[in-house]
Amino acid sequence: SGNLYVSDTYNHTIRKIVISSGAVSTAVGTATVSGITEGTGTGARFSYPKGIAFDSGSNSLYVADSNNIKIRKVNLSTSTTTTLAGSGSLGFVDGSAGSATFNVPTALVGDGTNLYVTDIYNNAIRQVNLSTGAVTTLAGSGTHGALDHSNPLIAQFAQPTGIALVGSDLYVSEVD
Repeated sequence: SGNLYVSDTYNHTIRKIVISSGAVSTAVGTATVSGITEGTGTGARFSYPKGIAFDSGSNSLYVADSNNIKIRKVNLSTSTTTTLAGSGSLGFVDGSAGSATFNVPTALVGDGTNLYVTDIYNNAIRQVNLSTGAVTTLAGSGTHGALDHSNPLIAQFAQPTGIALVGSDLYVSEVD
């Protein structure tokens, strides 16, 4: 709708750029103040937010809140931030929204039903159901490597950091 959103990682904020004018403002969070607070506007807190994905169906941004080890949802109509998935503890556990664990979620892409997340230090691609927040591992064994395999849960990645969805195909970039 004429806006570009940017995760300002080291300022712990999500910024908004009005494309027509170039005006920049902080959508949620407070510059240089990190934390883990559900809230509205500048009352919300993030810790090194990285990837973001827009969902036009819900007018929401999803944020890989990397140091808080959670996937957060920002309702753009109300500027309210909530947690979609992740317990906030380091780990590699699939499960319900509040019990699932990540190890530095980094990049996101969505298809309107699910988010796909690069979980960098679990060397895995995770899937988050947008309705329930339930997390499942889509690909990756948790072991750092470069193993192709017909079973996606045996395949290995080397710190996946980027992800794109083209049609029904996911493309992943790796650091290592």
